[in-house]
Amino acid sequence: MTVRMPEPKGTLLGKETTYENRYDPSLLTPIPRSLGRDAIGRHEFRGVDVWRLYEITWLDLEGRPHYAAGELLVPATSPNIVESKSLKLYVGSFTQTRVGDLAALCETIERDLTAILGAPVKTRFAELADWTCPVEKTPGILLERETDPKGELTFEPEPALLAFSEEEKSVEETLSTDQLRSLCPVTGQPDHATVVIRYRGRAWDHEALYRYLLSYRLHRGFHEQCCEQIFHDLMTKLSPESLEVRCLFTRRGGIDISPFRSTDRDEPERIWRAMRQ
Repeated sequence: MTVRMPEPKGTLLGKETTYENRYDPSLLTPIPRSLGRDAIGRHEFRGVDVWRLYEITWLDLEGRPHYAAGELLVPATSPNIVESKSLKLYVGSFTQTRVGDLAALCETIERDLTAILGAPVKTRFAELADWTCPVEKTPGILLERETDPKGELTFEPEPALLAFSEEEKSVEETLSTDQLRSLCPVTGQPDHATVVIRYRGRAWDHEALYRYLLSYRLHRGFHEQCCEQIFHDLMTKLSPESLEVRCLFTRRGGIDISPFRSTDRDEPERIWRAMRQ
């Protein structure tokens, strides 16, 4: 059963654009989360989208440039997401704008994004000399190292691939892969991600899970939609007692996105970067 989200209209993706360097919040383009969620069906979960920005620059009141990096935290309860190219253009519009200090910049960005996304957005920015965000190797059991699927693979999401382990035991484990690939629903450009899944409940078949995650290879969906579809399919087919799904997508245009969905918490225990981010 392939689930496809409708293509969003009115975005800047795939279009020639002018890079403004004066503050312009009108550049931000919201996209309703319902486009992806209605295609999936049920979506009972908690979570956050972690947007990491590496190319933030502005002028202080004396006209001197400053640089920063850090995270935006967008709650999964927001009715909208922000289209990533529009966010890049919006952040770039501060380049020749006199803002004052980093606190004023954060306040402005939080206000503008909260207004278009419909839920409180938090910033965790630091000037480059002070910014730290740990980079970690993929945790848990790496599926591509443990399993070697035989036979033909499917390259559109197929939840029927998911299965329980033959050993009927209860476990708590972390499973992961660095091999998730999907496509932008507008431009068709490839996106790559590390997926980390932590669950508690009846043990899953690891090869079946690996086959399922590989099946996203030609799927067209935004990062958030892919993460939510994975979460939905795992909950529906395998009914874990608790579940967390984190998709750490690689950088595009100076921005990477890491959606996190959970049965139990609104944010991950801590925020870190995958090796490729």
